[in-house]
Amino acid sequence: MKRSLALALSALVIALYCLLPFLWFVLTSLKTPAELAAIPPRLVPSLHWGFYQSALFDHGLARYIGNSLIVAGTATLISITVGSMAAYAISRFQLAWTRFYLLALLAISMFPQIAIAGPVWNILNHLDWLNTYHGLVTAYIALSLPLAIWILTTFFREVPVEIEEAALIDGCSRLQVLRKVVLPLAAPGILTAALLVFIHTWNEFFFALIIMTDPDIQTLPVGIALFPGEYTMPWGEIAAASTLATLPLIFLTLFFQRGIVRGLSAGAVKG
Repeated sequence: MKRSLALALSALVIALYCLLPFLWFVLTSLKTPAELAAIPPRLVPSLHWGFYQSALFDHGLARYIGNSLIVAGTATLISITVGSMAAYAISRFQLAWTRFYLLALLAISMFPQIAIAGPVWNILNHLDWLNTYHGLVTAYIALSLPLAIWILTTFFREVPVEIEEAALIDGCSRLQVLRKVVLPLAAPGILTAALLVFIHTWNEFFFALIIMTDPDIQTLPVGIALFPGEYTMPWGEIAAASTLATLPLIFLTLFFQRGIVRGLSAGAVKG
């Protein structure tokens, strides 16, 4: 009993520690300008919504949200589509170089962004893809695809081969087996991989900063970081924008919570 209580209290403390920065930003976004500058700080806000209105309409937050949705959604869709086919091939066709290929993918996904920023920028510059949606999407696919393949390969290996063999005997092609049999059975894993890729591309800052220099097509993290202030930083607007940028990820995680848990736990126990 005491051990269970100690574990529950520890989990509560850790949760509060992780949520404290986000809660502080939420409370800050709901304060008035006077409360924001008050010393000592006022913990309970007056539920002032002016910072949200200013962030959305004066600082162009709605445009940044739209840009991030386009880039993150497209990169996620392409990465999961291509990654699913590649992961299925790796999981079913046991080639001599499969293990080396997976290790190479894992190593590529661990490259520091600053190490590949120059070559990526030069390639996009020669293609005249700077300040374009497809240029940033291409960079994000290159960053996300190795991780997606690595994750999806594990899930596809858990799909029984006998089910696929039965579908092949019934006349299905390999592509039909993938589309009608494997993908539905691996849906929790695909959902988990898609959400991880989406979160990564939604929050990515460095490549968005160097590739998208046009304010009209900048993504959410860059737009918030470059909020203009005449004499001081607009902390209230930044807090409101950060809250709005985080809420979609929270809602997605909560909505797909059951599928994410199933996906993360798939393959943990065999037999």
